[in-house]
Amino acid sequence: MENSMQDVLSRYICQELLRQKDKTLNGQDALLSSGLIDSFHVVDLALFVEDTFGVILDDTELNTATFDTLSDLVQLIEQRKSQA
Repeated sequence: MENSMQDVLSRYICQELLRQKDKTLNGQDALLSSGLIDSFHVVDLALFVEDTFGVILDDTELNTATFDTLSDLVQLIEQRKSQA
């Protein structure tokens, strides 16, 4: 399940946020700390995650500690799903 979740996230980030349809991201690509996405993108991505995966994210989690790579994000989503 992780790979499909990661694929969904990668596709959304590349196509919708970065507007680079041919780009792909791997699980360890830095999103925030590299400047690939900015704070506006983080909000859009958080809303996408909540709508797509049915989880609630706290605003304090939208940082490089929990939101910097696709792997971090998948882990956070899976934690939220297991708590539901």
